[in-house]
Amino acid sequence: MTELDGVGEAVTGAAAGRALEPGAGETAHEDLGHGHSCLNCSTPLVGPHCHQCGQAGHVHRTVSAWWHDLVHGVLHLDGKIWRTLPVLAWRPGDLTRRYIQGERAKFVSPLALFLASVFLMFAVFSALGATGGGLDPDEIQSGMAEEVAREEAKLADLRREREAAAAAGGGADLARLDAKIAQEEKDLDLLRTMKERGMVQGSSMRLSDDVPAWLAKPIKKAAANPSLFFYKVQTNAYKFSWALIPLSVPFVWLLLLHRRRYRRAYKAYDHLVFVTYSIAFMSLFIIALVLARQVGLPGGAMLLFLCLVPPLHMYRQLRGAYCLTRLSAVWRALLLVNFASVAMTLFFLLLLTLGLLG
Repeated sequence: MTELDGVGEAVTGAAAGRALEPGAGETAHEDLGHGHSCLNCSTPLVGPHCHQCGQAGHVHRTVSAWWHDLVHGVLHLDGKIWRTLPVLAWRPGDLTRRYIQGERAKFVSPLALFLASVFLMFAVFSALGATGGGLDPDEIQSGMAEEVAREEAKLADLRREREAAAAAGGGADLARLDAKIAQEEKDLDLLRTMKERGMVQGSSMRLSDDVPAWLAKPIKKAAANPSLFFYKVQTNAYKFSWALIPLSVPFVWLLLLHRRRYRRAYKAYDHLVFVTYSIAFMSLFIIALVLARQVGLPGGAMLLFLCLVPPLHMYRQLRGAYCLTRLSAVWRALLLVNFASVAMTLFFLLLLTLGLLG
């Protein structure tokens, strides 16, 4: 993706977040109230916002206000985000518990924050990876151009073969060739997209002899065109990032399974809130590390942060959200780190499967 595509993804993510937080970031003049009506639903106003639909009483119609709304939409710059992020970073357990117990108007919801953070993470990765990871851009473009040319020649051969089959009146062959042509056109479109956006071809893949027969065909296809395969994996990671939430929730449930009072006190919804806030924080943390690395953070320091911050954050969130003792939170946090690795492994297996079968 280009830098512009990355910004577009960030805008999309922020829009998704604001769709779940419709009242966030709105401004209104305090002098609006009695004697005015809502411009959206015509309800008489008794304050700066309509008590019926929630729209602000004052509606901007200036260019500067449009830019102001754009900044709000992209960065979600309002009181909610500044109240949420510090608590998420240092007292995540308090944030989780307070949200579960109903203190929600002042915080960004976990799902909205998750969507915005994931979209922002992919936008940052796409922008920083647009040069092909430090490889020679000319060589990359030359290789991609050659692969596109090969696929175009293959597609042209298929179309000539179809014309010959049509002239011979072959019904079964026509259906088979139409399916192959449609798939080749789809693959060629993806290759052209990768060439235009400067994506790098992946390294070659080899098929092992002990691979099951039902997997042989998709793996051979991936081995023949690894750049297309890895592009599909990247696209699926973007589309199915939400799958990390249901994959992770059972592990949090297992941490509390042996204690009856925890099973009674906390419901599946509570674990969903816990996991969603946790993943949102980890996404933002990775973004911060990547950006810090770009401005000179040493690799050793980056590795140290990766080893220390996630377990510490999990410990603080477990202890605060579920009111655990220090010792109880420590061993559960250590288990949760391992469970998170298992969930990530399952997620990547899902991506690889979708990439092979897609």
